[in-house]
Formats: sequence, C-alpha cells, structure tokens
Amino acid sequence: MKNENRRPWGRSAVIFALNLAVILCLAHLARSEAATYGQGASGETVKLIQTKLKRWGYYTGALDGRYGPKTVEAVRHFQKTNGLPVDGVCGPKTLAALGISEGGGASGSGSRASESDMNMLARIITAEARGEPYTGQVAVGAVILNRIAHPGFPSTMAGVIYQPGAFSPIADGQYNAVTIVDSARRAAQDAMNGSDPTGGAIYFYNPGKSTSKWIFTREVVLIIGQHHFAK
Repeated sequence: MKNENRRPWGRSAVIFALNLAVILCLAHLARSEAATYGQGASGETVKLIQTKLKRWGYYTGALDGRYGPKTVEAVRHFQKTNGLPVDGVCGPKTLAALGISEGGGASGSGSRASESDMNMLARIITAEARGEPYTGQVAVGAVILNRIAHPGFPSTMAGVIYQPGAFSPIADGQYNAVTIVDSARRAAQDAMNGSDPTGGAIYFYNPGKSTSKWIFTREVVLIIGQHHFAK
C-alpha cells in the first residue's frame, strides 16, 4: 500500500519537471525573438538602434522607433561596413556591434550606467557651455558623443571626458564644482537622442581663450556663440 501511495507523487514530479522544461524552453525562445529586430518592428530598442546609426552617419531618418525601409537600409550599410551578414535585420551580432544588449540597453550598462553617462554629459556641457545658446550646448554634447564613436578617442563617456588635456574644466576643477543647469540636462538628452548641429565635429574651442596653436589648424565647420566646432 505504501508503494502504491507514492506512485501518484512520482508521476506528479515527472509532469512538473516536464512542464518546467517547456516553460524554460519557451522563455528562451521568447528572449531569442525579442533580440531580433527587422522591418515592421517598433519600440524603444528600435529608436536606440536608429539613434546609434544616426550618430555614426548611417541613418538620416526620424528617430521615431519604427523599423522602416530607411532603418533597414542604414542597418545594411552598417553591417556591410563592419563585416556582418548583410540582411538589414538587427539580430544578436548586429546589436552587439551597435553596443546594444539583448534587453535593449547599452551593452555592459544598466539604467544606473546610462544615468551616470547622462549626468557626466550634462556636467561637461554646463562647465563648457552654460552661457552659450541652447543649440551650442547641444553641439558640445554632440562633440563628446562623436568622440566616443570615433576610433581616435576613448570609447566611453568617462574616457572621453577625463582624457588628459581634453577639457580645461577637468584640469581646473570646474567640472566637479559646477551645479548642472536645466538647459544642459535637456541638451544632453537631445544629443543622446541623436541631435548633432555640427554634423560630426569632434573638436570645439573658444578662439578668444584657446592657447593651442594646433587647434587653429582644424577645419571649422560651424560657429555657435563663442565656440568654433571643427573636424
């Protein structure tokens, strides 16, 4: 009788194990599907894909979070340039090359890291351009982001901002002393969303204050307020 009583429990355990296996398998498939974005997809991750591609010059459309023909074309261009299979679809390999994790955020960073980058960008904009026109503040933020994407500079926000000799507010302590202004926060957000009034500049300087002769040799592409933006 005791053995017979145990049999239903044994069958229940087997059924439970099978159900658990099915659930885990479905969850894995769901994650795999969620990590692939193609024409017709929409949402915040698609907008992030567009933002990255626009920042690097592959995408010229609106940052609307809709994976349309322009996004497909931009992804194909990016894939071809970076030696990836050219299919216009953002699967795991293309997302990784863009620096986007399967969860839709930047690879190697969560919301805290993103917030930290935003604060650093807003702080350097405040330190460098708080008295400049709003467009000039966005432009300063864009220069920082253009450097991150450029092979000649560090590939992180902190790396670019703290690069030795890059920004005088770091050297003189103003960077940590300033209180971030609201316009700089908005400008940082606009720059992070892909706005770049400079069209890809990687330098900016005030000709009335700069002591570097080398910087005057760079091609000036835009002047906003007291700042010259150059490539």
